[in-house]
Amino acid sequence: MGRPTKPLVLVQGHRTKAEKAVRDKAEKELLTGTPLKEWAEVKADPLAHKEFARVNKLLKAIGKDDDLFGAVINTQCKLVAEEHQMTTIKDQFVNTLDDLDANYSDQGLTWGEYISLKVKVQGQIVSCDKAIMQKRKLMLDISKENIQTIQSALRSIPKKEQPKEKSAMAAFLERRNGVT
Repeated sequence: MGRPTKPLVLVQGHRTKAEKAVRDKAEKELLTGTPLKEWAEVKADPLAHKEFARVNKLLKAIGKDDDLFGAVINTQCKLVAEEHQMTTIKDQFVNTLDDLDANYSDQGLTWGEYISLKVKVQGQIVSCDKAIMQKRKLMLDISKENIQTIQSALRSIPKKEQPKEKSAMAAFLERRNGVT
């Protein structure tokens, strides 16, 4: 398996002007030219906004900050914020469990009540873990798809200058002279 295709700006080594021109033209045809736009709900969430700014800066560095990828990038930024919220909620449940363990005898709970409360809180922690993992899987899927989409688009770009087609007159003369 060969190396993954890179955008022209990241390619190092000797390339002819014709090769660079062909790749540059093909890369530009893959983009709309509309800059990446941040959704209002992403802008309203400080964590999602920070992630959007980070990703936008990275995409801008390679010239791929196109709104064609806007929905995917905005969704990923929202998922980052939601994952952080779920982690905060999980931490609160863990603190509640620690408080329950430390103070169960002071609260006048029977052993049965204590165990029942502990099992409920642990169940909530497990539920939070499942939700966090689901969000992380979605973020990973979006990230993979986004990169694969960019990679597949880059793979469709011819790396070398294509042979020039013969003019209609040259083709006619070859057929006329019996050259195939």
